[in-house]
This record gives sequence, C-alpha cells and structure tokens, in this order.
Amino acid sequence: MNYLIRDCQPKDLNAVVQLCQKHAEYERATFNPIGKEDGLKNALFAEQPKLFCLVVQVDETIVGYATYTFDFSTWDATTFMYMDCLFLEEEARGFGIGEALIEKLKQIAIAENCINIQWQTPKFNERAIKFYHRIGGTGKEKVRFFLDL
Repeated sequence: MNYLIRDCQPKDLNAVVQLCQKHAEYERATFNPIGKEDGLKNALFAEQPKLFCLVVQVDETIVGYATYTFDFSTWDATTFMYMDCLFLEEEARGFGIGEALIEKLKQIAIAENCINIQWQTPKFNERAIKFYHRIGGTGKEKVRFFLDL
C-alpha cells in the first residue's frame, strides 16, 4: 500500500474528527463530534500549538492519524512526548504504517530532546498491546482517573 505520512492541515480536520469517532468506537468510548473540528483547529494551528497531528494519506483519503503533545516529567526532570492517539482504518492495518508513524514520532521526539514517548491503550486492546510490545514498548500497570469539571 502506498501512503504518505504528513503534518495535518486545516483541510484534514473533518477527516480527523471522523477518525476520532471511529477510534472512540473501537475503544468502547463515547464521542460527540460537535465542536471538535473548531477545537482541533484552535489547538493545532495556533501560534503556539497545544497539540500536534500527523495524518496518513492514501491517494486523497486520510486513513489514519497520530496526535501528540510535549509534557514535562517531574521524576525525570525533562521533557517527554505524549502520544494521545494513534488510529488507522481497518483496511490500512498490517502494512507497517503504524510502525512508520511511531518511527516518525521518534524522530520528532529526538529532535525535541525528549527522554521518551509515553501513551496508553485500554487493557482489552490486545492487538495494540501486541504491536506496542513488538516495537519495543514497555507497559506499566496504572489506573487512569478523570475528574470532570
């Protein structure tokens, strides 16, 4: 499969929101697309972006995305990359695209002097866990909490 990994552009936002919907469904989570395109536009394309996004394009169609931020680790006393999302359409899986996305993220993280890349996935997402182990990822058992405001 021929594909291109590139930075997200404003014209991609509708496709990214649609992929977010599919990603949420895949992870058995709720998702309301209302206002998400504007929210992502403001986060991604501000003078000082809060979020960064890579998209995977096959022909003219966006078939995947990865989003990330830069954060600071108190324990490591340095910056790390946090991969918030990585999702590929089912038909784009199994072609090495996920690994290529991770490699691109590694290059960016190294250029930004990050100590590591961190992310999470639900325990039931065995396919993703297997993939993350295969590429050298290690896991830590934690429970993620949310406090709605």
